[in-house]
Amino acid sequence: MNDAVLFDAREDGIAVITLNRPEQRNALTAEVREGLRAAWARFEADDALRIAILTGSGDKAFCAGGDLKEMVETGMAVPPRDMYALPYDTIELSKPTIAAVNGVAFAGGWMIAQACDLCVASTAAKFAITEVKVGRGSPWAAPLIHMIGQRIFMEIVLTGKPIDAARAYEIGLVNRLAQPGAVLDAAIELAREVLEGAPLSVKAARETVMLSTEMGRSAALAAARSAHEHTYNSQDAQEGPRAFAEKRRPVWSGR
Repeated sequence: MNDAVLFDAREDGIAVITLNRPEQRNALTAEVREGLRAAWARFEADDALRIAILTGSGDKAFCAGGDLKEMVETGMAVPPRDMYALPYDTIELSKPTIAAVNGVAFAGGWMIAQACDLCVASTAAKFAITEVKVGRGSPWAAPLIHMIGQRIFMEIVLTGKPIDAARAYEIGLVNRLAQPGAVLDAAIELAREVLEGAPLSVKAARETVMLSTEMGRSAALAAARSAHEHTYNSQDAQEGPRAFAEKRRPVWSGR
């Protein structure tokens, strides 16, 4: 871990990962990429951490994207497949994630926000896939077709023009909006709501959503039944109904 990416392992099971180069608009420089890869690995390896929030330092930028200077200096053509540590893509994660977008999320910044399961954004945030403006590509944007409408997707990638947070919320890219300065608090509140659920149920629910985007209806149903079988047979599957009947909060064991 380096100081380009900060890691806060909270006692409530939430990991807060912060891109910490505000003077560079938290761009994905080599040191930020290295720190982010280490942070995701640390999160996945710690059983006490159940959900992660990714955010940026400062109030101007979540992440302004890739390091264009590096691309010029290295003559980079097609980026290496593992250049960026993207949750559920180039790195394996089994737990949910939330992007807390506190400022601009352009190009690679949109990419890493998109890779997270959920997104909370400042009302002052802006989102853009700007690659057409600099002659680069955005193949990572392909999964957006499962998040927003085709014609909206088309306009975003063809024009490279930013959309504001209200529009991002309207089209379904963002789950919740928060006032500037309150984005992390809003993301923590959302994370706590997720943590109220039984761990195995949350895991299976997340897998079901992802299965449904990858498969047709029948195949997704079959795979989802398999994903939930362990949940049904768990101790928590008995604890939940028992707690409800006894009018108390359930005590989850994750087993």
